Amino acid sequence: MPARLNLVVLGKQGAGKGTQCKRLATTYEIPHISTGDILRGAVKAGTPLGREVASVLESGALVSDDLVIQLVKERFDEPDAQRGGLLDGFPRTLGQAEALEVLLGADGIKLCVNLDVPIELVTERLSSRRVCQECGAIYRDSDVEAISGTCSNCGGDVVQRDDDQPDAIRRRLETYERDTEPLLAFYESRGLLVTVNGDQSPDEVTEAIEKVVRDRGLA
Repeated sequence: MPARLNLVVLGKQGAGKGTQCKRLATTYEIPHISTGDILRGAVKAGTPLGREVASVLESGALVSDDLVIQLVKERFDEPDAQRGGLLDGFPRTLGQAEALEVLLGADGIKLCVNLDVPIELVTERLSSRRVCQECGAIYRDSDVEAISGTCSNCGGDVVQRDDDQPDAIRRRLETYERDTEPLLAFYESRGLLVTVNGDQSPDEVTEAIEKVVRDRGLA
């Protein structure tokens, strides 16, 4: 395996990015790097950057690209990321992708996996999703935990998030399509983009991604 195996996983909300990143992180022994987790972790740790993020969030503003890039840099400097990382939720824009390329330099992105799932399917997945407010565990609306409203992992409240309502889902998917199209072209122009059919079982999706990694001699 190369010194660093850096992978970007793209896909619509509900495409299964989190599930695949967790599986691949275990297989390749590299961390699943979610910008959402980074932001929350920095705030909780109370680092200088974390305090800056907290101040931005408290004001109701969006965290700037520059600040997110700094946090991603800090994450890649941690010991467990010395062999690489799986980026989930970042980059979101062409500007972020260009900044990431500069940040990683010679140890840049080795592969960008685009999980392709029809809009109808991700809409169905998102609208039926229920989330624990404490630990973040995800359930379906037919699960016992969703019906009872209590998480079986930690006992927290299981709810439907506001952004999983139909109107919010539509807006999120429209934003994703608008912002991600340039990203796909960016990675395709570098020969790094591979599109995987996400409308399969999780095992089949994992197998397809791992085959691409093997075929390209990345692991």
